[in-house]
Amino acid sequence: MLSLLLLAPLLTDPPVPKNSVALENALEVIRTTNIRSDLHFIASDELEGRDTPSRGLEVAARFLRARMQRLGLEPGGDGGTSFFHNYSLLRAQLDLEKSGAWVLTENGEEVLEFGADYFLGSSGVAALDQSGPVVFAGQGAESDWPGLSLDGAWALVEASDEVPREDRARWAEEHGAQGLIVCAPFEEDDGSLNFMARRMVRYMERTHLLNAEPLFPQIYLTASGAAKLTGEAKRPAVGARLERRLRDLRVLVGEAEELQLENVAALWRGSHPELQREVMVLSAHYDHVGTRDGEIYNGADDNGSGTVALMALAEALATYGPMERSVLFLWVSGEEKGLKGSYAWTKNPTLPEGYRAVLNLNLDMISRNAPDSLLITPTEARPEYNAMTKMAEAFAPLEGFDQLEGCDDYWSRSDHANFARNLGIPVAFLFSDVHADYHKPTDTVEKIDYDKIRRVSRLILRMLDRLQSGPIG
Repeated sequence: MLSLLLLAPLLTDPPVPKNSVALENALEVIRTTNIRSDLHFIASDELEGRDTPSRGLEVAARFLRARMQRLGLEPGGDGGTSFFHNYSLLRAQLDLEKSGAWVLTENGEEVLEFGADYFLGSSGVAALDQSGPVVFAGQGAESDWPGLSLDGAWALVEASDEVPREDRARWAEEHGAQGLIVCAPFEEDDGSLNFMARRMVRYMERTHLLNAEPLFPQIYLTASGAAKLTGEAKRPAVGARLERRLRDLRVLVGEAEELQLENVAALWRGSHPELQREVMVLSAHYDHVGTRDGEIYNGADDNGSGTVALMALAEALATYGPMERSVLFLWVSGEEKGLKGSYAWTKNPTLPEGYRAVLNLNLDMISRNAPDSLLITPTEARPEYNAMTKMAEAFAPLEGFDQLEGCDDYWSRSDHANFARNLGIPVAFLFSDVHADYHKPTDTVEKIDYDKIRRVSRLILRMLDRLQSGPIG
């Protein structure tokens, strides 16, 4: 963890620039006119929503490459000779007719109806056939797991907004569960899960990118499905082993198709003979969700805004000059398909020999909602809390954000999470929250606050100026 103590020399009130002349010159280069023109291309109809994979995404990648070449950044991709980091994934479709789930009893089996009694999560496409007993683990909070005897059983938990989804799945796997079952809260209305069950039927009819690592199965039960599994509608005792077992069968349609995908990486090499090997990674996903039913989902805010912010920062650094530490600009694909691009890069970083990533600043959806509203994670509520949050809070008022609010609920929902999990480095995620146009074809350039992108970009540049030297933990 990046300790507050180690970064204390970097935090002053008011914040003092490391290189004031270079910083002021670079800040002036970040202009709304440039940001607007870049976003009008990235979120144009011609890029058809930048789905992963798609022709539009490939065009966006080459646009980013051309800009980095013009600014004089080095290739930061495969072998240090390309601006692209290539990775492969498999794409497949679930055979809904052959797949299914059943409650197994002494007297036989009872079918769980897909879309009515149960549904699968967005990363649930995989070939598997798993059966086993079921143990009730309360709401799956951290305090519910100690002392449970799972021994390869399914862990059953009640849905709760108080427990982060990624945490309960991680705890279940760490305590020896073979999979996680999330059911509607007992004796409460489950309208939201019923809605999701119906929605996921259509979602699972599409092809999906498969996980790059073995799937930890998760299955969601509505109230009717939970009643079939437990045999009654009331809540079991925590630790209770149910009399009924669960079978989860997932069959793919034919053979999975291998796809070649791209992240875009550009290196701004540092000037210090030793610190240049320590790389500050700036990331933003440049993909979106493509087209649906003939409509283009342009993704101007999500995440055209973060994409063009990194472009503005690259232009600013070309004016600033080399920092002591190196900076890697990383545009990742596949975020909308489960953080696939950042997972691939963090498992195989494309850095020069002897170089290593030491921190990550991630931008996603930074151009909507109130002009003075900006969110950050991790906060003190998370174990990953680090001094970059404190630094962002110190610099934010200089750019019109008087107080940063927390967004720890989004810890696992953007690419910073992979940098923290896979590389063990401190991260910070800046975000302006969702809005009425989130994942809709109405997320277009006409609704963007371009000055907000400018100010967030300036905030990041101020942070880089201070983070370029000194201890970082």
